[in-house]
Amino acid sequence: MESVLLYVVGILIIVVGLALSIGLHEIGHLVPAKLFRVKVGQYMIGFGPTLFSKRRGETEYGVKAIPLGGYISMAGMYPPAKQGAKARTASTSFFDTMVQDARDSSADTVAEGEEERTFYRLPVYKRIIVMLGGPFMNLLIAVVLYAVLFMGFGISQPSTTLGSVSECVQPADSTATECAPGDPRAPGAAAGLQPGDKLLSVDGEPVESWAQATQTIRDNPGRAIAFQTERDGATRAVQVTPLLTERPVFDDAGQLKLDAAGNPITTEVGFIGVGAAYELAQQPASAVLPAVGDNIVAVGNVILHLPQRLIDIAEAAFGPEERDPNGPISVVGVGRLAGEIASIDAPVTERAASLVGLVASLNVALFVFNLIPLMPLDGGHVAGALWEGIRRFFAKLFRRPDPGPVDTAKLVPITLAVVIILGGMSALLIYADIVKPITLL
Repeated sequence: MESVLLYVVGILIIVVGLALSIGLHEIGHLVPAKLFRVKVGQYMIGFGPTLFSKRRGETEYGVKAIPLGGYISMAGMYPPAKQGAKARTASTSFFDTMVQDARDSSADTVAEGEEERTFYRLPVYKRIIVMLGGPFMNLLIAVVLYAVLFMGFGISQPSTTLGSVSECVQPADSTATECAPGDPRAPGAAAGLQPGDKLLSVDGEPVESWAQATQTIRDNPGRAIAFQTERDGATRAVQVTPLLTERPVFDDAGQLKLDAAGNPITTEVGFIGVGAAYELAQQPASAVLPAVGDNIVAVGNVILHLPQRLIDIAEAAFGPEERDPNGPISVVGVGRLAGEIASIDAPVTERAASLVGLVASLNVALFVFNLIPLMPLDGGHVAGALWEGIRRFFAKLFRRPDPGPVDTAKLVPITLAVVIILGGMSALLIYADIVKPITLL
């Protein structure tokens, strides 16, 4: 029963974290819009029917039923049609009607003499600031949460204490979990090393890190190495002779390296059969921004290869293939992971750190995703403003008439197509997260 309650608590934490992230994203748009005196009719969290709202001044603040996003409604998001454009009639095409409806929905009335309070009349750089305010807020949240994670909780990394000691030596491609008769005994166990032993020195050199100790072991197969350890406050000295063994080679991303024929690449190294215990270690402030940058690159890579990723997800959801644990997931999958994190048997600090890291990663994803230069995403509005700035620059350079604002309303049919695609992608991810979820267990 306790694990079920913790699972639910984990889901609630991620729901609240996501809702706050969306709310702050919209505040990132709202604040500069009001600073630039744009009339903002609505500030809403969610979509669909309004659950409750309250008007303060000229802006209605509220929450809607479907908590999968949010928006602010600014007067003049789309410019009016140019003079001479044909009026809508009964024979107007479906797409022309969509364009006109978009204009009408953004044409909030402004007081006489305040026509400059519409969004499309802002200078290009101010429109870019307004539209980048939301993604920037998600980036700021991610930086703050990564700082809390790295400098407060710390990140899990191998310590200089033994976490595991293998009893025997098994082939590199073996999947057995227990020793079989005839398996040679592992050198570490044979020398009397035990889980919990703290490495003080290896081969006469003080141990500063686990990587240093393992490198010494790997580089000295067949040669007796002096180990000095600490167990229950007492210092012990043992001699361990690493075995020469073949082990697979992994790249920097942790992926198994393969040769031209697709076979795993192996190398001969020393092996004694020990593994490190992991512990949370606080990191310096200088580690925060590189970590955020790495996460941004990872999310960007997922988006760049999204079509193939979605094909892989579909094959996994409707076939026997396994899900890629590093692939995209839906809000359902994120909630499931949060529930598992909250309910696993681990120290509270480790579970809290994992949940903070999950919310931080969500904000990085929101930051990168919203920069995609497609309407209705923030990046689409930024692209429209930049194009307008380029057109006006060249018009001024060649002494031509001002071409006026870019008519982004004409992109509404493309916006509808993007919304349909995003909806289909979300449905596929949700289905995959239900029938074949990515799990920690």
